[in-house]
Amino acid sequence: MFLTETLRFSAQALRANPVRSLLTGLGMVIGTASVILVVTISLTSRDYILEQVEGIGSNIIFAYFVTAGPTTPAADADYVKMADVEAIRTELRSDVVAATGVMSNAGQVLIEGRPQDVKINGSDQDYQSVRNIVISSGRFLDPGDVTRREKVALLTDHLAERLYGSRAGALNQVLRLYGLQFTVIGTFHEKVETFGQSEVDRDTIVIPITVQRYFTSLERIDPLYVQVRSPREVERVALRVQEILEARHRPGARYRVDTLTAILNAAKNISLILSLVLVLVSAITLLISGIGIMNIMLVTVTERTREIGVRLAVGASARKILLQFLAEAMMVSLIGGLIGILVGVAIPLSVGLFADIRIPISWVAIVVAFGVSCLVGLVFGILPANRAAHLNPTEALRYE
Repeated sequence: MFLTETLRFSAQALRANPVRSLLTGLGMVIGTASVILVVTISLTSRDYILEQVEGIGSNIIFAYFVTAGPTTPAADADYVKMADVEAIRTELRSDVVAATGVMSNAGQVLIEGRPQDVKINGSDQDYQSVRNIVISSGRFLDPGDVTRREKVALLTDHLAERLYGSRAGALNQVLRLYGLQFTVIGTFHEKVETFGQSEVDRDTIVIPITVQRYFTSLERIDPLYVQVRSPREVERVALRVQEILEARHRPGARYRVDTLTAILNAAKNISLILSLVLVLVSAITLLISGIGIMNIMLVTVTERTREIGVRLAVGASARKILLQFLAEAMMVSLIGGLIGILVGVAIPLSVGLFADIRIPISWVAIVVAFGVSCLVGLVFGILPANRAAHLNPTEALRYE
């Protein structure tokens, strides 16, 4: 009964000054909404960064020849060969999903009647899965294409549209490369755009590596890709790849073997730091909101000093006075917090409705935001409530 009366009196007191109550709660709305939005933004950015890195391949190893030694010139035998790819497949068959190599060359094709430079990459059937290549139309290379040295080619989507107007229109077209006729069997793009930082440019053609070998002066695989079965085994397998390459070539030849694990860990650390910074900013906003509630409640205590004196004179205990003013502070904080939660959830949901973007909303952030709202109202309401409870009844009744 006492709790019901306390809440009723608190609601009446807040309704008596609606504008003040609204402005006081507004700070709480902004603070709580910012907590949810900040966590949502940090989660979205983290997921996006990790998706981009993992889209390239979090369990991918790539290797290439670096140098033959400080004073020794590089020789043909130093470069990574097709036989090295086969050796890694054989020796690490239980640890890897696939291994493949890329042999690159430059070429020209006629686009709108003019010869234009393109990149020609030779690879095999494993290249699609290892590099997360997405087929837009047609098909990728199969083992028969590589074994029989078929004159077939795949075009990047961009090149297909430049040459034939559309991706589907490129299928079964005959393309002239190295003076020979190649049949276009498919078009593709990278699952995650590398913006020309990999061996795939916007205008790239992929042909069987067994065909590419005839049109390159040196047999040089650059890079060699290995897809490991488990991300936990990446570092160990990378060391084995290094050992295999160095054992198969002359002493002094050095090979760089890299993974995306370091980049993935760096991305996770960056997103964590970003989240902590943004949460700190939100905490400062909530702190300011709490100080605002405390200031308004102190003003309210001063304005209602005579009322407090009357209640104390007719028998109200200091505890009841304290609970009433504490309930008012908590009510402002909770209502503001609940509205803030609704705003913080509604904004990401509305963005998802108008754009094809998945924005994760953390239930933990909602619970934390609600809990912090309660805590702010309690902590910053104690001082004004305690001051009201300890007023001298006689002095309070004389207050004008």
